[in-house]
Amino acid sequence: MSIGFLNVPGLASSGPQHWQTIWEQQYPDIFSRVQQENWDWPVKDEWVPQLQKQIRELPGPTVLVAHSLGCMTVAHWAQEFASDKITGALLVAPADAELSKRLNFVVGFTPIPVKPLPFQSIVVASTNDIYAAIGRSRTFADNWGSEFINIGKKGHINAVSGLEDWPQGKEILEKLANYKLVSSEATRIA
Repeated sequence: MSIGFLNVPGLASSGPQHWQTIWEQQYPDIFSRVQQENWDWPVKDEWVPQLQKQIRELPGPTVLVAHSLGCMTVAHWAQEFASDKITGALLVAPADAELSKRLNFVVGFTPIPVKPLPFQSIVVASTNDIYAAIGRSRTFADNWGSEFINIGKKGHINAVSGLEDWPQGKEILEKLANYKLVSSEATRIA
């Protein structure tokens, strides 16, 4: 059975220029997206159960591909639920729901979980992310048992960062999933 990828966006979902959206368009057979009822008013007790609902419906092995507050959604999900379908998580630019003054309206995402994730994971962070200091991102990675990758000055690693389809991110994801993204499919790396 082929692997799948489930995008877990953050606040406002991911617009048309965001790498998550671009990857979904490039690989429509293997990428899907969590659908939250309200992308503009994040409530943990709504976002986490919605993620669980979609994970329950997955057809097979899946890597979570989270961005920003989506990373915190995954971390909270892993505290409350489990699934043998989840084989890993790429956690990009985790938003610091505890210390970022820009996130004072999110509900229930604090305290940020500190328990290790029960699957392989990589945290990717930037040195000039307005939603989390690089040291905090490293702490999240350490707490979650994740590999940590600092990609330098890339802002919030989103559409504003001008990454387009973000080839470096694809390489990191391929390493994590042990799969090569080719056309609309993923093939296992020998």
